Amino acid sequence: MGRPQHGGNLAWAANIAGCPASSLLDFSASINPYGIPKKVLNAITEAIPKLKHYPSPEYSQLRDCLGEHHDLSPDCILPGNGSAELLTWAAKELGQCEATYVVTPAFGDYYRALGAFSANVVTVTTPLPLEKLSSLLPHHLISNSGLLLNNPHNPTGKLWNREEIIFYLDKFSLVVIDEAFMDFIPPEKQQSLIGLICHYPNLIILRSLTKFYSLPGLRIGYALANPDILQQWQKYRDPWSVNSLAVEAAIAAVQAQEFQQFTWNWLASARDDLVKGLTNIPEFEPLPSAANFLLVKSRVSVTQLQTKLLKQYRILIRDCLSFPELGDKYFRIAVRTPEENNYLLNSLVNILS
Repeated sequence: MGRPQHGGNLAWAANIAGCPASSLLDFSASINPYGIPKKVLNAITEAIPKLKHYPSPEYSQLRDCLGEHHDLSPDCILPGNGSAELLTWAAKELGQCEATYVVTPAFGDYYRALGAFSANVVTVTTPLPLEKLSSLLPHHLISNSGLLLNNPHNPTGKLWNREEIIFYLDKFSLVVIDEAFMDFIPPEKQQSLIGLICHYPNLIILRSLTKFYSLPGLRIGYALANPDILQQWQKYRDPWSVNSLAVEAAIAAVQAQEFQQFTWNWLASARDDLVKGLTNIPEFEPLPSAANFLLVKSRVSVTQLQTKLLKQYRILIRDCLSFPELGDKYFRIAVRTPEENNYLLNSLVNILS
């Protein structure tokens, strides 16, 4: 079994740890540790009888719900089989540009999607921590060029200011913003560009519902863009990309306000405490993050550290070998419950000592 390219590969980790996958404590996948909201679980259970029918390919009820959630016309919203499916169609659009600029290190799936449509990728590699966009992107762009950017940035957790990105909406022919982790930021601090969808036909935003609501196995996300773009995507893809259970789960999720507030309150303090704990370990340097994960620079081999954590403590951390710019010198960890974070910190101290 080869080394995984993504976090959350528990089968691979369990093979190394010599235990069942259910016994592992997974810090490699940046998923809300408090599980699926009860409201969502109830909605999934109640929707089981709907499985004997095909879902509506228009997904009108879900699009209406998301439109109300974002104060946007449902015509500007397209649900998908996770944001990964929608990234594929966004990459098809970017593949028609003369060049697509990607700030690296970058989420590995970007290269998969862009490569599928033979896009001309121009990487903008920068030292960490990342600085302002104006200091990263070149002043002279290739004509008819696109920009693919995630905000907050993965794997660093950097949150770009809204104004920084707005500047480039007039510079690029097409701008795709992956906001998969934006939900983890309280509304008053979010830097989303969703409010600009109606004003910029060259703007596409991707959103995920699997990370915040602990639903990675259900696969549900959505794109926000000019209706003409989304209508074309609907022609490309299978007619029933989103299953009936995912539809009902998504509708319930965006209405789970108590769970949302709880998550924002938990994350702020838990992330700060985890940063402090890592900073107190001389071998580690955590980077500033606005998301529910931390990128950590390590003065010891991460692959060796990862193996020891698995074998001795059944803890899985995300190595960064799939990010060529990071290699064996960085690892990424999700922010989990205070008890689990302390267990990780104590385990790291024991290994290093």
